[in-house]
Amino acid sequence: MRHRTAWQALGQNPLKVLGSSWPWRSLAYLLTGVAFGAVTVAVLLVALAAGVASLVVLVGAPILLGVALSGVAVTRVERRRLRLVDLDPVPDPHRAPDATGPAAWVRTRLREPATWRELGFTVVSATALWWMDLLVLAFALVVPVLVILSPVDDPGAWPLTPVGVGLLAAAPYTITAWAGARAAVTRLMLAPRDDELGRALTDVRASRTRLVDAFDAERRRIERDLHDGAQQRLVSLNVMLGLAALDAPPDSPVAARLAQAQEQVTLAVEELRELSRGVHPKALTDQGLAAAVENLAARSALPVTVDIRLPHRLPLPVETAAYFVVAEALTNAVKHSGASGARVHARLHTDVLTLSVGDDGTGGAEPSAGGGLVGLADRVAAADGRLRVSSPQGGPTLLHVELPCR
Repeated sequence: MRHRTAWQALGQNPLKVLGSSWPWRSLAYLLTGVAFGAVTVAVLLVALAAGVASLVVLVGAPILLGVALSGVAVTRVERRRLRLVDLDPVPDPHRAPDATGPAAWVRTRLREPATWRELGFTVVSATALWWMDLLVLAFALVVPVLVILSPVDDPGAWPLTPVGVGLLAAAPYTITAWAGARAAVTRLMLAPRDDELGRALTDVRASRTRLVDAFDAERRRIERDLHDGAQQRLVSLNVMLGLAALDAPPDSPVAARLAQAQEQVTLAVEELRELSRGVHPKALTDQGLAAAVENLAARSALPVTVDIRLPHRLPLPVETAAYFVVAEALTNAVKHSGASGARVHARLHTDVLTLSVGDDGTGGAEPSAGGGLVGLADRVAAADGRLRVSSPQGGPTLLHVELPCR
């Protein structure tokens, strides 16, 4: 398992921590934090003093404005440094200016809460965080070396040498632990707030839901057209062929061809009926999830045990997502798992549908690019649900889905 943060790395085997890059990455993070913090303090103090001193002649106003906006530049560097000990990037909370030009950029930044939050972080970093970085480095590296070298000046202090060696051996853990804590504080202060990203997330979720709804509506339209159009025409053609066969002389070549044609039309009607069920089963719309899954299990090549007990009909998007999870899982079980049987279980807990589909096959099912599980995960995610897969090599395989019904 690849760790994403220094905190996660500390949870593994202690010897693996020493053999990984995380202590070195943490050391680089703290060293650059000390250097960058010292430079930031020096520049801000000089700028603040110059701005206040020249404020009487109005020259200091732009300088003080630069100090107020300094958090934007400082936190941009901090987000880049954070990648040393936290591989997941922190999104930029700032929005694009409404117009072009420096004046529009400044107006937009001054109106954003994120700008002032970043200035607050800059103050905290300048007054506390980089000093703490320096203290941790000194305690983890300098103090142990001084303790180890103390017997050079005082031969009677030799018992301190093992203590110094022990402290130096613990330095990678101390440095990594503080770097992880420092990164967590930085992410907490710099991450966009809900009100800054809420509108965008809502728009994305609404757009995704509209696409899924439009796709389901199109599936239902195709199923209806197949059932009411092409399928009915083929049934009518089958009847006409039967009537023509009655008028043909028995045992004649024409009667034989008509019988063959009628047989082919019958097969085409069955195939079209199966196709329409796959597009959008009529039982799902008319009778609900339990009946549709029962029909699906009856047509499956595997023996399927269905245990679905729901107190009432669920919203159609939820039923549709659940049905296609079952359909894809059973298809995979037939094609790939070598299973001798499958089971479907579903219950409604408050306002959440919990659905599980399992088989006793060989396992090894993994979401892969372009695979059926990826499509199912996308459909479940579009319904604000969760899909989890357990499929170790040798089996069994279990798909567990939770879909909110609201």
